[in-house]
Amino acid sequence: MGMGSMQQEIDQLRQEAKQRIGEATSREEIEAIGWEMLGKKGRLTAFLRGMGSLSPEERPVIGKLVNEARDEIQALVDEALAALSQQAPSDAVDVTLPARAQRLGVAHPLTRALQGIAEIFIGMGFTVVEGPEIEDDWHNFSALNIPEDHPAKKECFRFGPDWLLRTETSAVQIRTMESQEPPVRIICPGRCYRPDTVDATHMHTFHQVEGLMVDEGISMADLKGVLALYGREAFGPHVKMRFRPDFFPFVEPGAEVAYTCHVCGGDGCSLCKGSGWIEVGGAGMVHPNVLRAVGYDPERYTGFAFGLGLERMAMLSHQIDDIRLFLENDARFLRQFA
Repeated sequence: MGMGSMQQEIDQLRQEAKQRIGEATSREEIEAIGWEMLGKKGRLTAFLRGMGSLSPEERPVIGKLVNEARDEIQALVDEALAALSQQAPSDAVDVTLPARAQRLGVAHPLTRALQGIAEIFIGMGFTVVEGPEIEDDWHNFSALNIPEDHPAKKECFRFGPDWLLRTETSAVQIRTMESQEPPVRIICPGRCYRPDTVDATHMHTFHQVEGLMVDEGISMADLKGVLALYGREAFGPHVKMRFRPDFFPFVEPGAEVAYTCHVCGGDGCSLCKGSGWIEVGGAGMVHPNVLRAVGYDPERYTGFAFGLGLERMAMLSHQIDDIRLFLENDARFLRQFA
């Protein structure tokens, strides 16, 4: 689409919004028009996604037009809502009718998922620890035994050579071990960022819950016992757990963790894609190089670590098929969890 055509369509959109908002008679109708025009997937926002086809000289022109249109439409919405609120009540109101029920806010599905996970691990003696979302290379990569040429070092949002938005919450584990001696028993929930292509199962912003236990005599049996107990508490007393070998630079040995599907009980269904298993994350024994990096003696101490995707857990619990819904803040989606 050329610049002239885009200018014409933006102008037509402004006129349409003005007419429809002027004719609207209810708050819900006005808000729906505003969402249709200005929402993240709105008609006006779509012009910004189409600017890739324009020349560098044309993009500022279209960007300015879109911003002006957005301000104008938002002002029309605000004025129409204000005018509605100032209207005198009609004499025809039947005061004997019951009052409208007040809508109460509810916890976001990700908040609920995190609370459920945290309660289980707190019951096993773990402590919840948080850390900064802007990290340095040492805590996000080097201390986790990730080599300089690893692809992960290029797949991140950077601020210069040394600072980046963290790609996992494992950095919080490093910071915790640097600040205290064993024993360590923590879970680290929080936002992470990676420049992934956004689709139904990938997002540039997501959440992880990572766990760490370090002490004398910790073994793979302790890891399997903790995660098996978590599975029973989260998915039911009859759930089974599967470990399959996998590689992560910061653990050795490493494993992929899965539980029997809580919908079909392992028989196979659409949720587990017929396999009977639901993959939930990765785990393993903390690599000796990681222990050395924080000043722990790997000859004396051992430990395990695991990571769970919070969106993954919420999608499984509520049978949600699109990860993008968690960040769109669409009230219609969130009201499902009331």
